[in-house]
Amino acid sequence: MTSRNILVTGAAGFLGSHLCDALLAEGNTVIGVDNLCTGNTANLNHLAKEARFSLIEQDICKPFDAGKVDFVFNFASPASPVDYSRLGVETLLVGSAGTINTLEIARKYNAGYLHASTSECYGDPEVHPQVETYWGNVNPIGPRSVYDEAKRFSEAAVTAYNRYYSVDTHLVRIFNTYGPRLQANDGRVISNLMMQALRNDPMTVYGDGSQTRSFCYVSDLVAGIILLSNSDEHLPTNIGNPVEWTILECAREVQHVTGVTGEITFQPLPQDDPRQRKPDITKARTLLGWEPKVMLREGLEKSIDYFKSRL
Repeated sequence: MTSRNILVTGAAGFLGSHLCDALLAEGNTVIGVDNLCTGNTANLNHLAKEARFSLIEQDICKPFDAGKVDFVFNFASPASPVDYSRLGVETLLVGSAGTINTLEIARKYNAGYLHASTSECYGDPEVHPQVETYWGNVNPIGPRSVYDEAKRFSEAAVTAYNRYYSVDTHLVRIFNTYGPRLQANDGRVISNLMMQALRNDPMTVYGDGSQTRSFCYVSDLVAGIILLSNSDEHLPTNIGNPVEWTILECAREVQHVTGVTGEITFQPLPQDDPRQRKPDITKARTLLGWEPKVMLREGLEKSIDYFKSRL
């Protein structure tokens, strides 16, 4: 494959940094952009001597130009409940102005474009498993709305640039993903449970633990995203692991991997917390030949050293 000049926004984040690694491994040159409001330069320390990588500290909500690029991966956004609750207006701005600014870069340089969307577009789904044609059940003014609606607006903007300006766009709807570099204190299921178990603290489960999630290991997700970026598909595509776990079952898996069998405590379920989440990945399987390889226990085992380092 010919080496490309690629722009990655949100490059210092969990997913963005892993994506940079994979793109560099293919022989590309990568320009990372991040304003570091939730990203962490420690995620990129291993690239300090990589001549084909550079990082620009930049808020993409303000117009910018990093020079001619062949492809844009837009991964800039607070993504955890802790972060988007703290940075609500910023989350709305990065999903609107930030998305438009990066689309303008792709338009200017006739570059390909992939936007990181989310399973949150389905809200608290009434269709299960979630298929891409489902429009979702989202509260537009609830506590999660700053994230949900930012991502839904982004999808509309990306589709419009394809429809009206013929930009070669792609939309990935990302389901729960975990692995090394996931923020240890970001309020997501895996990081919460792993850190609590390793500290030998009571493990917190919200509600009665019967709500479900589907957990995808980060290397599987990145592989699917790169395949999608090289495809001719412009409509949303689910990338996630279709194996469904209750939160209580997930807590038991974390206990098994960490060797900790401490107390599990139950807290009230947050408002608008989805009752179930499972991707239908028929499209990814048939269109991209992609499906996840790493199951939950193996992924947790691959992640435990990282979480231990965060203690």
